[in-house]
Order: sequence, then C-alpha cells, then structure tokens
Amino acid sequence: MNKMIAEFIGTLTLVLFGCGAAVLAGGDVGQLGIAFAFGLAIVAMAYGIGPISGCHVNPAVSFGVFVAGRMSMGEMFQYWGAQFAGGLAGAALLFVIASGAADYNLATNGLGQNGWGEGYLGEYSLTSAFIFEVVMTTLFLVAILGVTVAGPANAFAGLAIGLTLVVIHIVGIQVTGVSVNPARSFGPAVIVGGTAISQLWLFVVAPLIGAGIAGALFRSGLLESKAGGR
Repeated sequence: MNKMIAEFIGTLTLVLFGCGAAVLAGGDVGQLGIAFAFGLAIVAMAYGIGPISGCHVNPAVSFGVFVAGRMSMGEMFQYWGAQFAGGLAGAALLFVIASGAADYNLATNGLGQNGWGEGYLGEYSLTSAFIFEVVMTTLFLVAILGVTVAGPANAFAGLAIGLTLVVIHIVGIQVTGVSVNPARSFGPAVIVGGTAISQLWLFVVAPLIGAGIAGALFRSGLLESKAGGR
C-alpha cells in the first residue's frame, strides 16, 4: 500500500508541476521552462518516493521494468492503477487552480494535453507523433533501466532520469507535447475531452511499445550492465 500511495502522489506531482507550468506559466517560462518543470518534478520525486516505490510514476516505466524481469505482472497492474489515478487527480487539481483565473477557458487553454495534427502546436503528422513517442520512450527507458540496474545505489540516478526527460521535452514539445507516459496523458485528456480523448490511444500504445523494446534489450542481455544483475 505504501508503494501505491507513493506512485499516486508522484504521478499527481508530475502532472501538476509539468502540465501546470504549461497552463499557468507557459507564456512566461516558454518551452524550455516547461521542459525543466517536467524533468525537475521527476528529480524531486525520485529522491522523495524513490526509496519507497522506485518512483516509476509512469505505466510505461512499470511495463519496461516488468519486461526486463524486475517486477511481477500483478505488481505492475497495481502500479498502473495508482499511476492513472494520480494522473487524473493531478489534472483535476490543475483544472481547479487554473479555473480561478477570470480569463481561463478549458476549451481554449486546455490542461497541457498531448496531441498531434492540425491546430496542435507544430501540427506534426500522426506518423511523426507515433515514431517520436516510441523512440523517445525507448531511449527514456534505456536511461532508467541502465541507472537503476541491481547493484550499488546510484546517488545520481534521479538526476540522470530527470535530465533525460528535460531533453526529451526540449526536442519534442512541438511534436506531441511529449507524453512518454500514458498516465500523464490520461489525466488531462479525460478532463479536456474531445480531440484529446480521441487521440489518447497513441499516448498509451506508443509509450508501451517503446518501453517494451527497452525492457527486452535489458532482459535479453544485449544491454547487460557491468554492474551485473537485472
């Protein structure tokens, strides 16, 4: 139960800080500021709840860890439940806060939801969005699985993972808003509805494919760490 509470809080924090930067301060901090908001939220939670649950705060991370052979399917599903609930709670809390501004409109301002195509940020195609999410989630999980391999604790693991997420956002915010995390996409999409809901499938399927690729690389030994173990 402690792990599930930690994953709920961690995912809520990621959505509130990351999407909150986009919705509440995007005009002031810009794309770079939003990228760092997502990354630093992960750094903070990695050290805050990492010792409790491992700070997955992302169903794709839990799936990659499962495929790599580091957690059971049953535990993975429990993590998923806590993560999706946390993502929805974080988006709901952000909506309540944002609604306090007289000029805020959900349909116009949104909640930092992911997307692609006409009218969405850089207006990239479905193909570009899908490829981006698969590739970036693969690379993200390679970083995560690499720095968290069994062995001596890596004091800089949280920083490495957070900075990787920053770089992914710097590169890809204009493409999809950057998901690499089904729970991060789920919360805002459920509340915003419309196109965000109809496009949500990509931000579930593509990250899981990417995470599965990374997990398989580690499980097969193709990315075996010198530290040993899986």
